[in-house]
Parts: sequence; structure tokens; C-alpha cells
Amino acid sequence: MTSPRTRRRRDTPPPRTGPGEKDVLRGFLDHLRTAVAAKAQDIPEPQVRTPGVPSGTSLLGLVRHLAHVERYYFLGEEVADWPGTFQPRPEETVTSVLADYRDAVDRANAVIDACTDLTAPVARPSPAGRPPSMRWTLAHMIEETGRHAGHADILRELIDGSTGR
Repeated sequence: MTSPRTRRRRDTPPPRTGPGEKDVLRGFLDHLRTAVAAKAQDIPEPQVRTPGVPSGTSLLGLVRHLAHVERYYFLGEEVADWPGTFQPRPEETVTSVLADYRDAVDRANAVIDACTDLTAPVARPSPAGRPPSMRWTLAHMIEETGRHAGHADILRELIDGSTGR
């Protein structure tokens, strides 16, 4: 039985994709990206930035972090403070963080779309040697985004009882 607070959304099925390996990987990554952004949509201040767990994780922080991850792997942008990517700045809003995330995703997708060889290295800074392949990066980004999508599911349910994708 659900409480009056609980809003259940119907889960969306897995994405339909093209037949190629890159189509499938990008399709699942985009599906997860959309789910993460939707979880932060329509949450008012201060709940969107209020940590829901002792680690300090908030919905806005998750989206902000994922924008940094997209730019790091696909665009080669350095990140000096990974823990800091989870902390929204006071001047950042849901609108600005979601716009930044969507911009990072659009720019990353342009890199993915231009890739003709999944064994080619990505732009990620690699102080320890050769950067990973596009194939590895897409698989990792599915894992990374999926993991944080699960965190976002829990945080959103704690805020307003909303469930589903």
C-alpha cells in the first residue's frame, strides 16, 4: 500500500536502439542520462540540494557530478577536485545544473557520433598512460550513470515519495 505522498510513475522500458554496437551502447547511456535528469526536475529548493544521506549526496550534486564525468571522459577536461563535483555552488540552480548537464551530454554525444572505431582512445586525461577506448568508456559511463541513477531514485523517493523512471 502506498502513502498519499507516494507518486508512482510507470517505468519506461529499455530503449529501442539501432543494430550496431555503438547504437546499443549510446542508446542505453542516453536512457540513463534522461532518467537522472528527470529525477532532479521539479524539485524545489532547498530539497534538491539537501543531502539525503550521511555522505552528503544530493540530487543536484549527482547531476552536477555527472556533468563533470561526461566532460572528463569525452571532452578531456581535467577535474582537480572530484569530491567537490558533488557539491553544488550556492548560485547554481536546478535549471542551471540541468542545462550544464544537458550541454555536457550533447557535446559528449557529438564526440561519440564522430567516432568510427570503438577501439580508438577517448580524450580523457590520462596521467598514468594511454586513455581507454571508446568502447570501454561507453560501458563505464553506462555503469557510472546507472549507479548514480539508482542513487537519484532513492533520493527522490526520500524527498517526495516519487518512484519509477
